[in-house]
Amino acid sequence: MINEAFRLLESEVNSYFNENLEPDTEKWVVIGNVSKLADNPEAGGNIGSESSPKVGVLGLVNVEEDKVAKNPQNYVREGGTIFYQNPRIYLNLYALFAITNSKYPDALQNLSLIIRCFQRTNVFDRSTHPGMETIAPGIERLTLDLFTLNFEQVNHLWSTLGGKYFPSVLYKIKVVAIEDTSNRIEGKLIEEIQLNSGRMKR
Repeated sequence: MINEAFRLLESEVNSYFNENLEPDTEKWVVIGNVSKLADNPEAGGNIGSESSPKVGVLGLVNVEEDKVAKNPQNYVREGGTIFYQNPRIYLNLYALFAITNSKYPDALQNLSLIIRCFQRTNVFDRSTHPGMETIAPGIERLTLDLFTLNFEQVNHLWSTLGGKYFPSVLYKIKVVAIEDTSNRIEGKLIEEIQLNSGRMKR
């Protein structure tokens, strides 16, 4: 599901760039390991993509459990059947867009385009984005919020990634559900309750 969420964002950003700049068959932004940007910035950090990005890299920098969205019940009802299983885990993902353009003014312009892209649309669901069925079939809805870091947090982040700072923006993606139903146990609904009306003897 994490991969599907990032594929959806990658597709949305590339479509937006094609709308606002000269359309291109090459990807403007690709999913990749941001920590490898230090190896070869101009080639997108040798991130293992099909081709080097024209603009930058989209990478995962943190995962957190959304305990507010978590359902404590260990069963689900489907029709007249009950299935017992561990509850789904709901995740918030932190997605970093790092701009790798060698020309700094172009990098700043491209960063602005990414922010504009998600200012225009920050909620993705099946009703507004029918293409989700193909790109991210396991996801019903995603919400993106711009996540602001202070100078100290930015320093820690890029130190952890092992490279120099690139023009970048961080988004919090809510929420991605992770579930494995292979060990679910089937049960039956309780339809009758039998009471024992007999009296206890002293």
